[in-house]
Order: sequence, then structure tokens, then C-alpha cells
Amino acid sequence: MTDADILKEFEAAAAQFKAARESLSKVVYGQDEVIELTLATLAAGGHGLLVGAPGLAKTLLVTSVASLMGLSAKRVQFTPDLMPGDVLGSEVLEETPGGKREFRFIPGPVFCQLLMADEINRASPRTQSALLQAMQELHVTVAGARHDLPAPFHVLATQNPIEQEGTYPLPEAQLDRFLMQINVGYPDEASERRMLAATTVADAPIVGQAMTASDLQRAQQLVRRMPIADRIVDAILSLVRSARPTADGSDRVRDLVGWGPGPRASQALSLAARALALIDGRHAPSLEDVRRLAKPVLRHRMALNFAARAQGVEMDGFIDDLVGKAF
Repeated sequence: MTDADILKEFEAAAAQFKAARESLSKVVYGQDEVIELTLATLAAGGHGLLVGAPGLAKTLLVTSVASLMGLSAKRVQFTPDLMPGDVLGSEVLEETPGGKREFRFIPGPVFCQLLMADEINRASPRTQSALLQAMQELHVTVAGARHDLPAPFHVLATQNPIEQEGTYPLPEAQLDRFLMQINVGYPDEASERRMLAATTVADAPIVGQAMTASDLQRAQQLVRRMPIADRIVDAILSLVRSARPTADGSDRVRDLVGWGPGPRASQALSLAARALALIDGRHAPSLEDVRRLAKPVLRHRMALNFAARAQGVEMDGFIDDLVGKAF
């Protein structure tokens, strides 16, 4: 493929994402940042964790993204009694017409291109861990047999941050599988007014398809082929390494951070910055992309200790301080 062909594909992908972003903004009001970060997550080939109070259109956003991109989608409502087999599938013993008995695998809802894991922290750790292999290796193992997932495969999970009774915090290993944690806040008054007018009438707006699953896969390949400057790589490494409470880290980080981000955070920042550039129609990521993505990429990959909580230190503010010192 020549440079001209790559540039042509880049322009086509950027136009498709622009159309997708505009279409989503017509059904999800006042969440432009959330929409852009969600699209960037998919363009980077990753999974997203949407955290916000009830009624902020998290579910609507996920279902609309599936329609926009022509992805086969399944939704699983995570509850305490949900079992791993309810997500992955299971084997059943059947008798053939010839009288022979054999096991047949019945795929679970994870066998789709976009899985919505609704209120993922309400399921038990055993069920949560069932998604670990699927999210990282894009296949599952049931009864010793490997079953490949469709391509592309993405998980968009939702989580309610205010109702913690009857929930199970996601383990660090699973949090690290999410490319970004996207916090969903309340819309401004003007956006809420538009939403009220548009969603309480007989004909509510719907989204049309802006791209296909194949288009998304081509965009993901473009993201990985996009050049990234050495100064951007240096900034990413400086930021991620400065968040670790290691011997060569700052005293403040060692005093306040329980555990820091691993190398997957650097990979996520590199891919997400390039994906954000593609969505904005730019041919390379900038330092501003890294600054903008620092909190969504890092906030779920590190933890503040008791001393930090006692001092009233909040994660997003702490990351802002790290960004200010890193570059």
C-alpha cells in the first residue's frame, strides 16, 4: 500500500468518525467528551469502562455506538447471581440420532462484536474474572476447548459509583484490561433542555449507520501505523513512570500512592493518543492529546493510599499534578 493509499484511507476513516460523532451527539446530549473518548477507545482497539450516576445515557450511548458501527451487540445485566457460564456459554450433553451421546458448546452472549456489561461491579469476582481472558486474548476456554471471539471484539462496561452496597470492586487485573475509564458527568443546563425537548415527544431521534465493522478494523490498523514523535513517547514514559511509588520516584508519590500504573498504561496512552488524532482528522498525536488522556487512562490503573485519602487528595487532581510536572 502506497503513502497515497494510506492517506486516502485515513481521510475516509476520519470522515466516518466525524459522522459518527455528530450522529451520537443528536441522541446523547451534553456528553461530547464522553462520546469522543468512547470512539477513541474503539478506534484504538480497546475496551471502555463508563462510570456515572444512573440516567446519564450510558446504556443509550453503547447501544447507539453498536448501531452506528454495524456491530453485533449483546447486553448482559450483571447481578450477584450471574455465573461465568451465563456470560461465556456452556457445554450440554446431547444424544445424536444414532444414539451416541456427545457434548455440544452453546455460545454465551460474549460471542458478539460489542458486549455491554451493564453494572459490571454487581457480579461476583468469579464472574468478573470470566471476562479477563476474553478481553485480553480475544478467545475463551470452556471445558478445556478454545473458542475464538468475533472480530472486532470490544467490551463497554458501565458502573454506578454511588450505590456501593451489594457490589464487588473490580480487581486490579481486570481494571487494567480497560483502555480507559470514562467518567460520565451531568450535562449542562442547555444540553439538558435540548434533551428534554427531544426525548419527550412521539418521535425520538435515532442514529443511522455511519460505518461497518470492517471500516472499524481498518481504522484500528491505521491507528497502529500512525507515526508518533519521540517527544510524545518521552512524555508518555515520563508521565507513567512518575506515577509509580518506586525508589527513584518522588517523595510525594511514594507517600501517597499505593500502587502505580504498569507498562500497559504506556501502551494505552500511545494508542489512545493516536486514535484521538485520527478522530480529529490529524495525522499525528500531540502533547495535548497525552494531557487530555492522562486521567481516563491512568485513573483506574493506580490507587491512592489511606494517607492520601486522609489528606483529601483526589485521584484526578493528583494526576493533574503529575501531568504538570512531567511536561
